[in-house]
Amino acid sequence: MPTPRRAVPAVLLGALLLAACGTEKSEAGGGGDGGGGDGRVARATLCPSQQQYGVLPSADGPDEATPTARPSGTPSELPLPPSDGQGDEEVRVTGLYAWGPGSGCDGVDYSADFEVTNNGPEEATYSITFAFGSSGQGMEPIERTVEAVGAGRTVKGTVVMRDLPPAEAPTVDILSTRSVPTAEVPTQSGPCPKSGMHVYADRGDAAMGLRVVGLHVVNCGEETLEFNGYPELELFDEDHEKVTGVRILEGTGSISTGLGDDTVRPVSLAPGEAAQAQLSWRNTTEFGDPVNAPYVRVRAAPGDAPVMVTPELDLGTTGKLGVGPWQKDENYRAPETEAPATP
Repeated sequence: MPTPRRAVPAVLLGALLLAACGTEKSEAGGGGDGGGGDGRVARATLCPSQQQYGVLPSADGPDEATPTARPSGTPSELPLPPSDGQGDEEVRVTGLYAWGPGSGCDGVDYSADFEVTNNGPEEATYSITFAFGSSGQGMEPIERTVEAVGAGRTVKGTVVMRDLPPAEAPTVDILSTRSVPTAEVPTQSGPCPKSGMHVYADRGDAAMGLRVVGLHVVNCGEETLEFNGYPELELFDEDHEKVTGVRILEGTGSISTGLGDDTVRPVSLAPGEAAQAQLSWRNTTEFGDPVNAPYVRVRAAPGDAPVMVTPELDLGTTGKLGVGPWQKDENYRAPETEAPATP
């Protein structure tokens, strides 16, 4: 296997921002079960004003960087089905609300409060998929990201469903929870990581039991990056335990023909250029216990900073994962808002 060599600039542009939609972020600070100060956390602003929300000011005084609560109407509290109220060890739904006429919040039908507790040893970022249901009909899943939850901390948030048909007994379920170390969160664009590159996985493709997911690396720094070989991979199960007994094969040809060229060639990425590599596997299940590895720790080249992606590897009982070599992505175009790394 050829040995990659590459140059890495050491810079970090800006910081992750709290988005008005779809993202929570814990704040550093005092104790309690919230993000900071005395632990009190504001209810989300649910009306279409798109106001941000977060931790209430602590007793020591307001924090200008922390959004405060704003009135958002008065909902009707609904009973939680027993299963919904239990959740799991990391994420649980704590409240379910109906926002009808007169609630002061047009355009919102239901909302659910939730808590995220990080029981791990290091700060983690969570991706949670919720599903509201109405009259036995499931609705489109809603994905939320909760950033930078410290070890042993609990962060609260709210998820909203609009345009849900009326129901006598609406429900909300947690379909999945994924968490990765904050230091290893993949990025596709935005501020350039210290490594000088964005590393991420796409949503992939599945047909007749064959799975294909693309790994991508984008040079967002100021120096040329050189690759010559394969990304380095480690597989982890749902409990973040390392998966053993799976052969990681160089090349995808042994998984399926026609997936691409497995020839290893030197790849040189100037700033703004990108490369890609394929992961491929089959989910065939025969004798034995099927293996599922939702998490993959990726190093673009040996010695690089790791990035944890979640391609949801359902390897069945095949015991094999094919990985293709890095190849230049000639079709990549950087987003117009892409910002290069600066000292």
